[in-house]
Amino acid sequence: MASLNKFFSDLSGIVWGPWLLCLLVGTGILLTIRLRGIQFRCLVYALRLAFSKEREGKGDISHFGALMTALASTIGVGNIAGVSTAVALGGPGAIFWMWITALFGMATKYSEAFLAVRYRRVNANGEISGGPMYYLEHGLGKKWLGMCFALFGALAAFGIGNMVQANTTAEAIAEVAGIGKFPIGIILATLTALVILGGIKRIASVSSILVPVSVIVYFGVALAIILQNLPQVWPGLVGIFEQAFTGTAVTGGFAGATLAQTVRYGIARGLFSNESGLGSAPIAAAAARTNQPAKQALVSMTGTFLDTIVVCSLTALVLASSGVWESGATGVALTIQAFSAGLPGQWGQWIVTLSIINFAFSTILGWSYYGEKCFEYLTDVRFVPYYRYAWVLFVFIGAVVKLELVWNFSDVMNGLMAIPNLIGLLFMSGLLARETKVFENGIRDGSIEKYD
Repeated sequence: MASLNKFFSDLSGIVWGPWLLCLLVGTGILLTIRLRGIQFRCLVYALRLAFSKEREGKGDISHFGALMTALASTIGVGNIAGVSTAVALGGPGAIFWMWITALFGMATKYSEAFLAVRYRRVNANGEISGGPMYYLEHGLGKKWLGMCFALFGALAAFGIGNMVQANTTAEAIAEVAGIGKFPIGIILATLTALVILGGIKRIASVSSILVPVSVIVYFGVALAIILQNLPQVWPGLVGIFEQAFTGTAVTGGFAGATLAQTVRYGIARGLFSNESGLGSAPIAAAAARTNQPAKQALVSMTGTFLDTIVVCSLTALVLASSGVWESGATGVALTIQAFSAGLPGQWGQWIVTLSIINFAFSTILGWSYYGEKCFEYLTDVRFVPYYRYAWVLFVFIGAVVKLELVWNFSDVMNGLMAIPNLIGLLFMSGLLARETKVFENGIRDGSIEKYD
């Protein structure tokens, strides 16, 4: 087992090496150029579209439901532990590179969702199926790439989207409440079953409540701490921009970071947080009710903005303004320190812990749909119920066992998912640019309705 764990650990280092980070960011830059900066030009319209009431159209869930299902998977531990890890290892300047990654990642997220809606299919049950596997097969004409993506996605789902999240939730509850992991696993698996056995419509309904409530609570508490530390906010922001190009010197318990470390950890944690380019979110986007691929693509694009530019920035500003980033702590422990410094008693620990639980559970729900659709593509829709039962079982297993091997295996599968997806985006970027231009011209001349 130890040798297998080392194998996947070493392989993860190779898969997630500088070459993949450059490919992910480079694809975002290319798509930004080809789409003429659509994430900057159309952000306000996209946000309005996300919350607009659409008419009936082809699809299983609303724009908002698709966005919340995708956010359920992306707004998670990465927004809490990922940001803290980036700052702890790369210094405050890493936050700047997280922002840059997100800004270019918005163009990637738009492109993924556009292709997912354009090439989606209706399965034997009358439900929508879509995602990279479908646009790789029907758009690029490379079914084998679609099968590779689906295989990696189905395997990654059980790791990063299931067992890892269940384990994180169980450990958080056990540490704070002193409850054993076995009963926590039973409860978590039962709650998961109640949601996912109802399919995408129930997942979207629950996510549409759970995600906004979780974000609003976290947003409110973080904002209160930032306002409390207001005099330190400006110096904290200055530090983020200055150290983004210089690295960070040794200070307090912080070991220091070179410029290369600052850039590396900022980009890596940013991509881990918003998942732009991995190909997971467009699976949810494909299920949206819409009469134009570009409309859901714009809505999906806002997910990266909300995830990294908004939620991650709140965590970053709490860390920068509180000064605890110099303590030498990392991950969740650092975030708890920052929140505890701004809240009385044990409130900081409780808020962070409850946020982790909510975010992790919502991730379990969102990724169950991603994995299910990948499994359906590889097999047949008739076998999907068995996948859902297996998903519930693995939630329980993840809550009660140690997962170092699962972490490393999941990292490898996540990285491998991105490769076929990015190939598809690069080779179909011309189609994206042409059809997006047609859509925008149609909005301007009135031949396409601005809202569904």
